[in-house]
Amino acid sequence: VQLQASGGGSVQAGGSLRLSCAASARTLSSYFVGWFRQAPGKEREFVSGISRSGGSIDYADSVKGRFTISRDNAKNTVSLQMNSLKPEDTAVYYCAAARGYSDPLSPEGYDYWGQGTLVTVSS
Repeated sequence: VQLQASGGGSVQAGGSLRLSCAASARTLSSYFVGWFRQAPGKEREFVSGISRSGGSIDYADSVKGRFTISRDNAKNTVSLQMNSLKPEDTAVYYCAAARGYSDPLSPEGYDYWGQGTLVTVSS
């Protein structure tokens, strides 16, 4: 499965962006999908994840109440709506897909990765 993340950009603090993750094959509905981010000099960290049906969703504490993950299996996409952005949200954001549900909060739990999209939030 090839994943393509898009929607990044530069915004001021308090602004919003919507990231999208599209899959090359019409099978994204078979995968748990997560969003991770990596800031310069820091480890990749979990942001949010959504189950195959969309019925189970996880968020990192740092983004709860500000970010919303959703999926449209008919369109083979997963989106991350990011509101009230803060400078500390600045990072490269990656979407990833997992066949299983062994470790959804860790990068090691995912089998496929997109190329990343840069989000820059200025104060």
